[in-house]
Amino acid sequence: MRIVAGAWRGRGLAAPPGAATRPTADRVRQALFDMLLHAPWGGRELLEGADVLDVFAGTGALGLEALSRSAAHASFLERDRAALAVLRANIDACRAGDRASVLDADATRPPPGRPCRLIFFDPPYRQGLVQAALPALGRAGWIAPGAVVVAETARDEEIELPGTMLADRAHGAARLTVWGGLG
Repeated sequence: MRIVAGAWRGRGLAAPPGAATRPTADRVRQALFDMLLHAPWGGRELLEGADVLDVFAGTGALGLEALSRSAAHASFLERDRAALAVLRANIDACRAGDRASVLDADATRPPPGRPCRLIFFDPPYRQGLVQAALPALGRAGWIAPGAVVVAETARDEEIELPGTMLADRAHGAARLTVWGGLG
C-alpha cells in the first residue's frame, strides 16, 4: 500500500497485522481522488487548503492521501490500538506531524472538533457506523457547512445520509458513496 499521488507519491504505508483493519486499496483511492478532483461538484478547491477528517482511520491512507494532495490539515479518529500505532508511524513516515491530529476516540461519541469540509468514512462493513457517527460528529462541531462526505462500505451495503448523493461507485468488494450539502 502506498500514497498514490501528490507530494508523497509512492511513499509506502504500513498496515497492522490481522484482519481488524481493512485499508482502502490503492486503486480505489486513486479512483476516489480522481472523482473528487474532476467531478462537476468537486475540483481542486474541495481539497486544496482543506481541513479533512478521516473517521475510522485505520492506517490513515485516506487522510494522508488528502494531505499529499494539498489539504491543509487532517484529523484522524481511530480507537483500535494496533491501528493507532501504525497510523502514527505512517504520519511520521510522511513527516506530516505538523499537519495531522490523531484522536484515540469513538466516532459515535467524538470529542469536540474543528469543522472539516471533506470527511472520509471507512468503517467496518455492515455495522451501520456511518449513520451512527455522522450525527454525533455534527453535534461535536466536526462538519463544516456544505461539507462533502465520502463513505466506503461493502459493495452490497446501502446507506442513507442527509443531503444529496453526488456519486455512487462500486470498486471490487467496496462501494464509494459521496454526499454533499451536509453541515
